[in-house]
Order: sequence, then structure tokens, then C-alpha cells
Amino acid sequence: MKKTFLSIGECMVEMAPTASGDYHLGFAGDTFNTAWYARQLYDQDWDIAYLTAVGEDLISDQMVSFIGSAGINTGFIQRQPGCTVGLYLIQLDNGERSFAYWRSDSAARRLANDPARLEAAFASAGLIYFSGISLAILSPCSRSTLFDAIAAARQNGATVVFDPNLRPRLWDSHNTMRQTIMTAAGVSDIVLPSYEDEATFFGDESPDDTAQRYAGAGVETVVVKNGAGEIFALDKGRITRFTPNPITSIVDTTAAGDSFNAAFLASYLKSADLMPALAAGADLAAKVITQRGALIDLGTP
Repeated sequence: MKKTFLSIGECMVEMAPTASGDYHLGFAGDTFNTAWYARQLYDQDWDIAYLTAVGEDLISDQMVSFIGSAGINTGFIQRQPGCTVGLYLIQLDNGERSFAYWRSDSAARRLANDPARLEAAFASAGLIYFSGISLAILSPCSRSTLFDAIAAARQNGATVVFDPNLRPRLWDSHNTMRQTIMTAAGVSDIVLPSYEDEATFFGDESPDDTAQRYAGAGVETVVVKNGAGEIFALDKGRITRFTPNPITSIVDTTAAGDSFNAAFLASYLKSADLMPALAAGADLAAKVITQRGALIDLGTP
């Protein structure tokens, strides 16, 4: 019987710059990016599925078709009448990206409005993956509904993985963001934070501080990504450190963390061995940032 990797969040229309200076229309979003890479990395014993909400317009149809064409199960995508999908535009400066967003009417904001639908989706999930962005776009009531559904699925045996992915512009206050992130950690088995963000908004003085804070919330495995720096992992109280190989030809850092998460999980869930899993995550992220856009075909050189 297949196991289901269920990723939850918002896929958006992506306008990404090309080498010629034009913009290419695509589809991306943090948890979708991870699902995209997971589908390429996991064997066929896993069903990679995406849970979101879209509209009933043409661009929503194109998005769902794109997700399905990637081999990702679209059966948990809700249709919301009168809505559409969000859009973002990437701007690059020496490989570092900045974003402009249009997402206030995104259908994905309603992805957790129906508790029965969530319960049905989570019933078959072996792994549930979500992020701080998945939470930030929801109303407080919908966040609570999502937390309840995740906690119930975890109690029934699902592994829960959370990437805090701190984006303060999506929250009404830093305090709300911090409180919600730690609530999410409390229902998670694996947390995959980025140290720069955690230091900025939680005041952590080191990656160790970040890992210990999440471990204190009950998280069993914490992997603190650190850009080009040393990755710090805390697993059942055991510390592992990994230094990625330096990358000199950075083109676009979009989806670096999302791809790391996919490759790390693909390795770790199979072997429960941190060191090769950290190396796998770092290697894929290194490949992704040397090309343009969030999504690359891993079959290409």
C-alpha cells in the first residue's frame, strides 16, 4: 500500500526573470516546491499529494493541470467559486531575490475552512508537511482547525514536518507570528527552520539556541539551515553538524530551503541517518541555486 506525503499550502503564479530580462510565467510556492522535488526524489511507493484551494477560472485550471503533470496527486485541491490564485514576481540582485506579491484574494486562504475535508485528506497521510506561510495566509479560526486536524492525524500515526519559513509581512504582528510558529512546533515531529530568520525574529544567538527552543516545545528532530554556513541538527538530544560545500556560481536562491527539505526528508525517512540526509539536502539546494526559478528538473545537468 502506498504511503502519502501530503504537502499543505499555497501554490502561486510565479513571474520569474529570464536571462534575457523577460519574465516567464510558472507556478511555485514554498510547500508546493517541496512537493515538486519530493515527487522526483521519492520512489513510487509514495503518493505525493498537494492540499490547497484554487478558483474556478482559467489560471486555476492551468495550475491544477501543471501540478498533476508533475506527478503530484491533485485530489485534495479544493475549488472555491469566485476566487482565483495568488501571484508573485521575483526580482534578482546578484542571485538574491526579492518578491512582490498579489495574493489578498487567493483561494488558498480558505484551504482549512472545512474540518471534515481536512480529516478525510489526513486519514491516508503517512507524512504531513506544512509551513509558516501555510499558517500565515489563514484566518485564526482556520489555523485552529488545521492544528486540530494535524494533531489528530499525528495521534493516528502520521509524521508531521514543519518549516517555520518566517515571513513577517504576512502576519498582523511579530508576536502573533512567534506564538503561532511555536504552536505549530508543538504538533510536529520534525522542524526545519532557517537560522537567519530565527535569529531575527526570536533573538536566537546561535543555531544551537534555535534547535533547543524547538526541542523544548517537544520536537524530536530539529534541523537548522544556515545558508552557506554550518547546518546544526538536534535529533533526540544528539547533535550533528554538517558544513556544505561552498558554491561560487549562485544564480537564484529561490527554493533553496524548499528543495533542501525535500531531499533531507527523502533520505532521513528511509535511513534515519542524519549525516547523509543533511548532505543530500545541501547537495540538492546547491544544484537548485545555480539555476533560475524555483523548480528545476533533476534529470537535467
